[in-house]
Amino acid sequence: MDFTPLFRKVSEASRSLLTLDGDIINKALSILAENLIAGSASIINENEKDLERMEREDPRWDRLLLTPERIGSIAEEIRSVALMKDPAGRLLSEIKRPNGLLISRKTVPFGVIGVIFEARPNVVIDVFALCLKSRNGCILKGGSDARDSNRILVNIIISALEKAGMDFNVVALLPPGRSETSQMLKARDYIDLIIPRGSRGLIDWVRENSSIPVIETGAGIC
Repeated sequence: MDFTPLFRKVSEASRSLLTLDGDIINKALSILAENLIAGSASIINENEKDLERMEREDPRWDRLLLTPERIGSIAEEIRSVALMKDPAGRLLSEIKRPNGLLISRKTVPFGVIGVIFEARPNVVIDVFALCLKSRNGCILKGGSDARDSNRILVNIIISALEKAGMDFNVVALLPPGRSETSQMLKARDYIDLIIPRGSRGLIDWVRENSSIPVIETGAGIC
């Protein structure tokens, strides 16, 4: 399947974030936090489907597990992001040249950020909240181990965006699979930055195969 139309939609939608009032972004984040708490039972039900496919002894099992307490912590983190100052459009420095030319340095969004991660469904919410607050669109690519959890979390995000009156195309979730990842890493016309989160093997593979700039977060505890 060709995901170019999906990439294009996110790229086009991300431009709407540039002029969006910060209060609307914070409203969407607040709604998302409320939706997560209200939808805890449904989230846990989908999460159990993922857990059933994994051996309990697998070290990834606990990373995959979502509980009411963990969902509550994720919601609190979203509220914390909403309280942060708008990171975009900040004036960092300004100088006036002898000829009268005024040169300023400001923070601007990247545009669209593609994030590749493994069996941690909380990353879906973490990444989206930070991308939205910084006015970036995001394309998420999670591992197959968390496919049901990731899917319901993105649906809850989309619902929050719609309730806030925003374009829900600022976020997209790719199906799990190597071919989808390969398309993502070559979509340089629509994606501006790639961030891999996971093992050293994942990070190395992304760096070696991406035609888009990559930020390495580091492997393991960092």
